[in-house]
Amino acid sequence: MSLLEIKDLNVVFRQRFTDKPVLRNISFTLHQGEVCALVGESGAGKSMVAKTILGLLPEATRVRSGQILFEGKDLLKIRGRARLKLLGRRVALIPQDPMVSLNPVRRIGVQMDEAIRLHLGHSKDAAKKVSLELLNEVLIKDPPRVYDAYAHELSGGMRQRVLIAMAFSCGPDLIVADEPTTALDVTVQMQVLKMLRSMQQRKNTTILFVTHDLGVVSKVSDRVVVVYDGRIIEDSPVRIIFDAPEHEYTAALLTATPRYDKPGQAVTPVPDELIQRLRHQTRVVDDARRGV
Repeated sequence: MSLLEIKDLNVVFRQRFTDKPVLRNISFTLHQGEVCALVGESGAGKSMVAKTILGLLPEATRVRSGQILFEGKDLLKIRGRARLKLLGRRVALIPQDPMVSLNPVRRIGVQMDEAIRLHLGHSKDAAKKVSLELLNEVLIKDPPRVYDAYAHELSGGMRQRVLIAMAFSCGPDLIVADEPTTALDVTVQMQVLKMLRSMQQRKNTTILFVTHDLGVVSKVSDRVVVVYDGRIIEDSPVRIIFDAPEHEYTAALLTATPRYDKPGQAVTPVPDELIQRLRHQTRVVDDARRGV
């Protein structure tokens, strides 16, 4: 069943004399209960896709065309309180940096309870009960202590677990996870990924997992959408991506990424000639669109 469908999404940076394309005809579908990884190098446009879904585009950008259909309703046409209510309750975010994402002067429990009370209408005591249950569910050993703690009193891994608990707190249908393990060391990263995948499967939540790390992709995703220079290069099941990628750029990314399943395998940079060819293809498409 289709939950979110992005159709021909084009986003541009607004400049003085001309707009610079950021996303070019992005189209893909998220199905109920799947984890779809959005993969690409830094600057490829993957986080811009996530920000467009969440309505968090920078002021210097605008959506030129396209649709983002959530259960058939175009998120780009929903405004004001209706959009905030939808995004807070049914679409949630796991941000990248847990230290800057949590308010340093408010206790963890206060921050967790706030969304639960706002979107679910729970009383203070009921919200606290849900928060403590969620902290236990993300495998935090002493939920009452963490509930009463400040962010600086927790490790990076614990802060990220708190953010994951907050994302699941209102029972969302879709979670956008924007590089949620980038700031963690490898050992903690694997623990958090395993826990996130377990919660996703129990709750049948759809997750759009934004990352540059193909090693992470293999641990959590069902499907992979590869992005380069603002356009989709490949959209395939995860087993195809790792066993027989259809696009040469995807194959090059794999050889440039350390493989947890193949320790000792040589790492090779993406060839310059491939990058130049892909950039030329992008310029040709952009020129054709402008009628050059």
